[in-house]
Formats: sequence, structure tokens, C-alpha cells
Amino acid sequence: MKGPESRQAAAEGRPRRRARRIVGIACAILFGGALAFLGGFAAFASHVARLTTPDEPASADAIIVLTGGEKRLDAAVDLLKSGKGRRLLISGVHPTAGLSDLRRATGGDAGLFSCCVDIDHAALDTIGNAEESAKWVTSHAYDSVIIVTNNYHMPRSLLELKRLIGDTDLRPYPVVNTRLDSGEWVGNREALRVLFTEYAKYLGAVARGFVPGLSLRQLPQEAHSAHAAN
Repeated sequence: MKGPESRQAAAEGRPRRRARRIVGIACAILFGGALAFLGGFAAFASHVARLTTPDEPASADAIIVLTGGEKRLDAAVDLLKSGKGRRLLISGVHPTAGLSDLRRATGGDAGLFSCCVDIDHAALDTIGNAEESAKWVTSHAYDSVIIVTNNYHMPRSLLELKRLIGDTDLRPYPVVNTRLDSGEWVGNREALRVLFTEYAKYLGAVARGFVPGLSLRQLPQEAHSAHAAN
């Protein structure tokens, strides 16, 4: 039979054992979450690294380019010039830039820009790109659209666009500035930074799909000049 001291020691030990179990469970959850996050990042980076620019993309009704990354605009204008789409929307243009500025920046034909290019000044981020693009596609009743953006930005762009214009055939045209298809991103610090940042944004976009009230617009808006971070 246990004495009073033994019973008191046992009673004092129970909270400590519970605390250790709680800490152990929390550590296991954090460790499992970290493994899932890193595994998801590896899968995301590998997917992005495999995205390549099509040599001969199929024609579509129209073309949309999301501004912010190097070579996106030039690629979109070349597609329009080659007849891959009847009309081009340039989404997320800086408020001070006009159609003539973009034409000069790309060396595009004045007649082509005058007849077949629209610009969107309203979008400040990828969500805005999707919203303004959806309005444009709906107003023109397009059934198929080529989406031009950088390879790392393509998964999130398609996710946001499909939520609003899912009935439209969205055809990705990823622009590749740095080849990563042989695993170069693993040892490239700048590529890792870009991929990691974009992966975090992609997870945020996925989360918004499960929690409709969650919006990045609730966070402080960055300056419009930060479009390159799109």
C-alpha cells in the first residue's frame, strides 16, 4: 500500500507527463508539417523546372500576358504577330504606361497595337490579373486563350484564372529565362529564392480556395512598381 508521500509524488508527476506528451505531439506535428512543406516544395520546383516554351503552340482565340517578368511581353507580342491569337490583353500595366510606350518597348508594329492590343491598368497582383482577364474574356466570349507568364508564375496564374474563367480553354505558354530542367535550381541560390517565394504564394492561393474569405488583399498592398514580384 502506497504511503502519502508516494501518492503525492505520483499526483505531482502526472501533470509533467501530460506536458511531455503534449510537447511530443506538438513536435511530431511540426516535424511532419515541415516534411510535407519541403516535399511539396520539391514537387513544385520540379514541376516548374519541367515547364518549357512550346516550339509551335496551337492557335487560340486570344492571348493574355501577365506583366511583371522578363521577356513575357515580347513573347506575347510575337505570338500575336504570328497569328496565334486574334487579340492580346496586357494585364497589370503600370498606370503611367500607355499603349505607345509598350509598343516602343517591344518594337511592335503600330498598326498591330492599334487594332489588336488592349491594356489593363487595374490589376496590382496575380489575383487582379485573373479578375481583369476574366472580364476581358467574358466580354469577348473567347473559348480559348493562351496564357503567357514566366514558368515559375504559371501554376499560380492558372489556378487563379481557372477559378474565374474555368470554362475557357487556358493554354499555358511559359516563358523560361533560366533553364532549370536538369535540376540546376538545387544549387542556384537566386532560383531557389524565386521558387520558394512563389511556392509560398501558391500555397496561399490554394488556401484561399478552401477559405473563400481569406484574401491577400487584406494584407498591406505593395507599391505598384513591385509588379516584378508577381
